[in-house]
Amino acid sequence: MTEIAQPLESSLRLTRRALVGSLALGAGGLLTGCDALNANQRFRDTLRLAETGNMAVHRLMGGRSGLAREYSPRDIGHAFPANGTRMPDDPVYQREAATAFADWTLAIDGLVERPTRFALGQIRAMPRQTQITRHDCVEGWSAIGKWTGVNLSYLLDQVGLRDSARYLVFHCADTLRAGPYYESIDMVDARHPQSMIAWALNDALLPVGNGAPLRLRVERQLGYKHAKYVRRIEAVADYRLAYGGGGGYWEDAAGYEWYAGI
Repeated sequence: MTEIAQPLESSLRLTRRALVGSLALGAGGLLTGCDALNANQRFRDTLRLAETGNMAVHRLMGGRSGLAREYSPRDIGHAFPANGTRMPDDPVYQREAATAFADWTLAIDGLVERPTRFALGQIRAMPRQTQITRHDCVEGWSAIGKWTGVNLSYLLDQVGLRDSARYLVFHCADTLRAGPYYESIDMVDARHPQSMIAWALNDALLPVGNGAPLRLRVERQLGYKHAKYVRRIEAVADYRLAYGGGGGYWEDAAGYEWYAGI
């Protein structure tokens, strides 16, 4: 298990959570509810400046490697909610789920020295990391779960990142109304000691509703950044060149912040 972080003072923790949460919800709500504002480039640029400031403040307060709080086994809830998609519509995914993902692979490519496709069995055989953390959803709920997987930094070391790689884009098997689900993070979060590709939840293999067989855990960000059903990790120089340019499905579809630190 990773080292347990000491809790922040209550006032500091609440101030930071309120600040970041209000910015994320406020930006998403405004962009979703007002097409005129959404079409206004100056307004979008202003929100992006606010997001950049939010990221700077968050990392200044918590540090680049500051840990999310970890909990004890007695804090784990009876069931971890399966939010969003419960079963992807993709027929290939459904066939693989029917065979317990026996043929599932995770590709890591893009700006790497050794593009590699890892079998699920290989990933589960890698050095494992376990942490009990709280998942905070932008919708307002939270849940504590025990996650087991492989440290993301360890995976990246197997393929060798090029110097030009600045971000990771996570491509998923899930497709929603506005297009394929994806997410992206920068190398600070990619190399964070608690960031992992998880394959188990609460000492059992991931259920389909929670992202089986592989999902991202990036513990210092809101839940929509924790991509489920991850098929491919692409190292890129600029996440804005992927899909709709916002850095993630909800960032493109509803104007959510790209950086959702908590």
